Amino acid sequence: MDPDLVLVIGVILGVFSVPSILSAISEGRAPRVAAFTIISSGALILWAISLKPGGYTLEDVPGAFVRVVAQFLG
Repeated sequence: MDPDLVLVIGVILGVFSVPSILSAISEGRAPRVAAFTIISSGALILWAISLKPGGYTLEDVPGAFVRVVAQFLG
């Protein structure tokens, strides 16, 4: 699997889980699903870093997003 795609999926899952965590905490519920999503997101990001030789830097992340979107559009 393409490490850029794995990284992008992990980052998107992590971003989408933040509102879920905030919603659960504000309603007094335990954020079980959100916690699972955060763990999955972290695992995907770590997997992507281990798949790519040399890993990723913070400056590489926007380029990975562009490459993944271009791959799907082109």
